[in-house]
Amino acid sequence: MTLTSTAAPTEHDQTTVLAGIWAELLGIDPDALPRDVSFLRLGGDSVLAVRMSALVRRRLGVQLALSDVRVDTTLTELAALVASRAAGTTTGDRPLPVDLRRRADPAAPFPLLPLQQGYFVGQQDGWELSYDSAHYYLDLALTDVDPDEAPEALRDALQRLAAHQPTLRARVTPEGHQHVLPLEHPGAVPPLHVLDLRDDPDPDARLEVLRREMSTRGPDPTRGPGVDVRLSLLPAGQGRLHLSLSLLLVDGWSSNVLTRELLTLAADVNATLPALDVDFGDYVNALEQLPATTGWRADRDWWRAQLPSWPPAPALPLTRDPAEATPQVMANREARLPAAVWTALRQRCAEQGVTPSVALLTVYATVLARWAGHHRLLLNTLQLNRLPLHPDVHRLVGAFASTMLLPVDLPPGASFAELAGQTQRRFAEHTAHNLVSGVEIARDLARLRGTHRPVAPVVFLSTIGMDAAMGEGAPRHAGPLGDVNAADHHHQLRTPQVAIEARLFELDDELVLVFSTVAEILSAEQIDRAFAEFVDQAAALADADAWHEAVPLPAAPDPDPLTGDLRLGLLDEAPQAGDDEPGPPRDRVEEQIAAVFADLLGVAVTDRTTNFFTLGGDSLLAVRALARLARDGLAGATVRDFLAAPTVAGLAAAARPTPTQ
Repeated sequence: MTLTSTAAPTEHDQTTVLAGIWAELLGIDPDALPRDVSFLRLGGDSVLAVRMSALVRRRLGVQLALSDVRVDTTLTELAALVASRAAGTTTGDRPLPVDLRRRADPAAPFPLLPLQQGYFVGQQDGWELSYDSAHYYLDLALTDVDPDEAPEALRDALQRLAAHQPTLRARVTPEGHQHVLPLEHPGAVPPLHVLDLRDDPDPDARLEVLRREMSTRGPDPTRGPGVDVRLSLLPAGQGRLHLSLSLLLVDGWSSNVLTRELLTLAADVNATLPALDVDFGDYVNALEQLPATTGWRADRDWWRAQLPSWPPAPALPLTRDPAEATPQVMANREARLPAAVWTALRQRCAEQGVTPSVALLTVYATVLARWAGHHRLLLNTLQLNRLPLHPDVHRLVGAFASTMLLPVDLPPGASFAELAGQTQRRFAEHTAHNLVSGVEIARDLARLRGTHRPVAPVVFLSTIGMDAAMGEGAPRHAGPLGDVNAADHHHQLRTPQVAIEARLFELDDELVLVFSTVAEILSAEQIDRAFAEFVDQAAALADADAWHEAVPLPAAPDPDPLTGDLRLGLLDEAPQAGDDEPGPPRDRVEEQIAAVFADLLGVAVTDRTTNFFTLGGDSLLAVRALARLARDGLAGATVRDFLAAPTVAGLAAAARPTPTQ
């Protein structure tokens, strides 16, 4: 479904509409909106910029290129660009090269996006630092709960939300496809579980048991619903709303959409939500068109040209090899910047022409550089990545998120303003090439470096500006569920291939800063020190003088690979199983494996030592190969076996039945 303009507005009309969009997003009187001040300096950010692009498409019927959606654009510049796009006179930058259309069969299977594939493989213990469920857990405090009405109100809200948002009914097949169950299908709608602790002698202890259970055993859409909702009833009209969301189906933006809509429906049995004209499956099918476009190929070639010069991940000291760790949850450290400090920090960012997210990404990078002992780093950023293909895209629940790899160079002696400005420019350059996901680029980088270990296990995620982009804050009152106190919350994260993740989000006019880490591989003392530095340096940026001070940084550009220490990004590869003598498959088992490789990859496999991934395979195809071999009686190999020795000979050594079998 594509959007077309029913009239041909004049350039003056277009400017008036654009001013209204900016005023709506930024909370500024349109008559007082300066035409020559950038979106960023007026309080905008990259999240709002994507929302702006969607509104331009909806209200003017003009599709902007990805490189057009910049935070440093002024209203005058944007108006000229929109007029040029509408007239078809702009050359150079390409608009989004695909159309989003409604699928003929809403129940038809559709592919997993690249990051979904990573989570899917991780749930099968394919990666080091894997979990049997990749999920996010959250519980919120409720007060003035009606214990008689609240359970039924929440159960009814879940039913209506599952009808509105098909992703709540989504399932993932063993071979890595997703599909949506009909609303009437048994078990399609996530059930509500109620825990009544009003008369319990120790409700706090019971809550901790529940939190531990939901934090370590998340929902798995390969077996049932990908959303787990529970309600705890506590003494004195108190309660807790518990949500556990599979990352296979729900990303960070979607978790906010889901929570807001669930509370809205629970508050009023007669509440209705604006209809959605498309769903997540329609969006995914549109993205399937991308690899056939010149834009996608240009982005892929741009990324691949960068790879040889990229630095390694921060060489953080480790207490053990990640391949030997079996973490249950990621440990959290959390702090908040008070409203006054956060307001001042945002103002300093606007004065310097950088977004708050990029400023704090720069802080994170400097902390990591000092911790690792080198100032060239490869970081992994998690992006909301909702291409504005349709006005409803921002209202959908789904796993839209992707990653973007970002090499950072922090020269010693530079001021923080210089470092942040450099990072802002590099970030903008990289996001202009986001038709190809960071997951796909990480695969290319791993092939180039000859490793099956994670190449970018240090992650940064900012959802600063999300409330403004959504247009309103989360509901504070939910009818029979009472008042919602989001400030009183508890959360846990389990995401594969990540050693440490910094997360930023806004809450009640404050900024929340979180480190989630794998405690089994990093020193607790070093994490504490790094997090304290992160918080202190972030707070210091509220003072204008801090931007002009030189940032202490290590002199070494890259880590020393000969130190002998156990360090992230400098780990040895495990020896491959099986012999490495080239030649044709030697026996029936190797012939079976070679035939499966050839069928999945569409190429002849004549050498038993040829690497599956060099031939064009990926981790999802590896899972499919194992599933097919298991059906043929070769079930002895695991995903991790495959990734460690991705050849016919290597996989045969792991899959070949033993005498006892």
